[in-house]
Amino acid sequence: MNDALYMHVKSLPPLPESVVKIQRICNDPNSSISDLTKIIELDPMLTANILKAANSPLYGFSRAIKTLGQAVSLFGMATVRGFALSGAVKSTFKIDMTPYRITPERFADISLLQNALMMRWYSQISRNMLDVLSPAAFLSGVGRLIIAREAVGLGKSEAFANKALVNGLAAAEAEFFGVNYQEVSAAVFSHWLFEPELVEAIGGSIDPSTVSEAMRPYAFALQVVQTAVETPGGISAASAETAAKLVLSGGGSSEAFLKAANYFVK
Repeated sequence: MNDALYMHVKSLPPLPESVVKIQRICNDPNSSISDLTKIIELDPMLTANILKAANSPLYGFSRAIKTLGQAVSLFGMATVRGFALSGAVKSTFKIDMTPYRITPERFADISLLQNALMMRWYSQISRNMLDVLSPAAFLSGVGRLIIAREAVGLGKSEAFANKALVNGLAAAEAEFFGVNYQEVSAAVFSHWLFEPELVEAIGGSIDPSTVSEAMRPYAFALQVVQTAVETPGGISAASAETAAKLVLSGGGSSEAFLKAANYFVK
């Protein structure tokens, strides 16, 4: 990794204690939804964000969600952990996404959309895999915060944005910093001592063949969702079709994926 990006990652402060507690509860097989709810209730901002998301059309719950307990039960512990970690990331970084020509709010929307698509798709395939896939879908774009900060700091924001406009974001990231954002994201979560499975899934999503056989399905699912949810546009009919072909190439059901993805196509 580019030395400057590496130093940015290594200089990140520890996660807030409240998030560490949430991590601990979610990783403890003996903990319950009630244990998690009690911790989240101590954070009014996180509580508000979870309730707002629960009542968003993105997740399509059939009734109004009025209590935190309802929301946590519907989302499950893995997704709620994603909300908590996403909030911690926002508070850790001064977010300036100018090199990507998007607002911080749009960046957050893209993360939320990736999670919503992963939940809608994989809840029909393997709910157990969502323990890793749900937070990974939420958080895989974090590397772009680091890349954007470095581009701004070097005064290369406009040049990066122009390159991305012509050749695409992946080409701009490779040309200016010699990395892909997934690699940077994985480094961030390794620095924060996340479980190896989540780090490997995110880092391997650029090329699932590079990870262990056990983690390949996770990395592949994440790659599919990243393909469908484009930055900054979100999910289009074209991106959903491209992702569905990827699913088919991996031996999965493109029909099941499109059923999930088309829910979000405007």
